[in-house]
Amino acid sequence: MKNSIKTLLAVFAVIVGLTAFSTVQQDEKPKNLKVLPKNISHEELDKIMKGFNMSLGVKCNHCHAPKANGERGLDFASDSNPKKDVARYMIKMTNQINKKHFKHEHEGVVKNISCNTCHNGKTEAFTVVKTK
Repeated sequence: MKNSIKTLLAVFAVIVGLTAFSTVQQDEKPKNLKVLPKNISHEELDKIMKGFNMSLGVKCNHCHAPKANGERGLDFASDSNPKKDVARYMIKMTNQINKKHFKHEHEGVVKNISCNTCHNGKTEAFTVVKTK
């Protein structure tokens, strides 16, 4: 009986400990945001990143550098991958285009552009070819 109580208490302690750890991780804010809002939620950030994945046909390691200390995974705050600066530039560019050209709502007209507008699932954007 005493062993059962000890086991039950140990399981309870592990559950409480894991719950506290996951809450701390969820409350941690993203670091090194230079273009995206600093108060962005994890859900909104994930949605934006998944949009980049789909629009460019890439995975997270396209812009995010691996952890430098030899651990597995990516260092999302690191700026060591130059493609991350390219992404920031492209975000600024699309925001400026949308603000300047698509600030008025028109029925049946594209209201804004996104990465997919030009990239369409590829890392290189399409090129406009002029015809004579």
